Amino acid sequence: MSLLEVDGLSVVYGEKAVVDNLSFQLDRGESLGLVGESGAGKTQAALALMGLAHPAADVRGDIRFDGQTLTGLSERELNRVRATRIAMVFQDPLQALNPYVRVGDQLARILIEHRLADGRVARDRVIAMLERVGLAHPERQFSAFPHELSGGMRQRAMIAAALVTEPDVLIADEPTTALDVTVQAQILELLEALRDDTALLLITHDLGVVSGHCERTLVMSGGQKVEEGNTRSLFLSPSHPHTQAMVDAAPRLGAVPSPPRPRTEPVLRTSELDVDYGEHRAVQSAELTLLKGETLAIVGESGSGKSSLVRAVLGLLPASAGEVVFLGRRLGESVAERRGMTLVFQDPIASLNPQMRVRDSVAEPLRARGEADVKQRVIDMLQRVGLDERFLERYPHQLSGGQAQRVAIARAVITSPDVLVCDEAVAALDGRVRRQILELLSSLQAETGLSIVFISHDLATVEGFSHRVMVMHEGRVVEVADAAELFARPVHAQTRALLAAVPSPDPAA
Repeated sequence: MSLLEVDGLSVVYGEKAVVDNLSFQLDRGESLGLVGESGAGKTQAALALMGLAHPAADVRGDIRFDGQTLTGLSERELNRVRATRIAMVFQDPLQALNPYVRVGDQLARILIEHRLADGRVARDRVIAMLERVGLAHPERQFSAFPHELSGGMRQRAMIAAALVTEPDVLIADEPTTALDVTVQAQILELLEALRDDTALLLITHDLGVVSGHCERTLVMSGGQKVEEGNTRSLFLSPSHPHTQAMVDAAPRLGAVPSPPRPRTEPVLRTSELDVDYGEHRAVQSAELTLLKGETLAIVGESGSGKSSLVRAVLGLLPASAGEVVFLGRRLGESVAERRGMTLVFQDPIASLNPQMRVRDSVAEPLRARGEADVKQRVIDMLQRVGLDERFLERYPHQLSGGQAQRVAIARAVITSPDVLVCDEAVAALDGRVRRQILELLSSLQAETGLSIVFISHDLATVEGFSHRVMVMHEGRVVEVADAAELFARPVHAQTRALLAAVPSPDPAA
């Protein structure tokens, strides 16, 4: 008998089955990769396993854990299993963490409520787990609020929350999406270390992660299982066209040459820019230059200062020192001076107003400029990012992570900005949709001379998309070079470490 057995699982909203007759098994100490494009039903299946499906969902089929049927149990009965024996790492850490409670208190509460530890013991266990998942200053992060952590640091805190009870089954929904490659490697090594005792269901669109860390892989499309098998065999000889397309679309270092750098004038530069959070200096003496029609990638570990730097440039954070020059003008603290710059946030669903339909979210920047008849422009822009008119009336909670990111990108580029800042803008997207979005951005750049600041931990994507790359480490810029030169001959030790940690979608590698 397997530890977790799923037989004929379906999740139905009205007449639409977002998960359709899904069956699989998971043994103790085994890892199963659940992959598929955005909207394939992966997350809906995971939520159903945890008893967390939306109240409007009709969940059918049989879910058995350690011989016990979970389907149909009450919340009280499920709570005896959830968190302690089956735990889940959610896709969006900013939404999963309570913004009003310090991170450490949230994790300690899990141990206290399940009577696994109390008082000082609970605090010590949480701090030890925060350190184990790679947070450099665990005692400081214990007392931090979620908004005080970077996206990657929040994701590590979420992983710590799931692991602190030492569960039998860990369901990890895109657990490394927000992490840089070096911390991703640390987290995956941690999950490997737990494998003797913990079964892992790893949900991801990153085939490089699956190829190196899962014995078996299950591929979903349109809510259905289309292929399942040994990971190595499935990746090297996929039998289903959908699997073949996913493998072909997976980014690989060296697969796409870097574009040549344009020889144009600067549209944006910073000089000696500092950003402080109290006594902590997040960015120190940053020098950045962005040319017209150029894509400048900013890479580095989580917490290296990438997002803090661009938020200071955009006026969303105050700079402690230095200057920002945009289109030849030195900028003050006014956001209005930055009208020609737009930002695609790292957490797409959190960045969309939950009470606004997609049509209104995308139209909002146009209406803010006094434009009235915008419906057709909204429809055209949604189509350019791969969404049809059916999405106009949807709310953010009705979108998958990838769909929400496409809406966020449509909203950002609909005003034809001079500078577009993409903060992990394609991190939540599967390979095929990622390629579509990058091609869209490239075409907009070619048509309009759009300049792009591209923050990413996906170095294979950076290599083929960016003209130049800037590497940050502990708040400092440590290397800047043309992309082709940097990937061929990295100079700084941090750059070499980042490149060495990139996972390969080839299980034979």
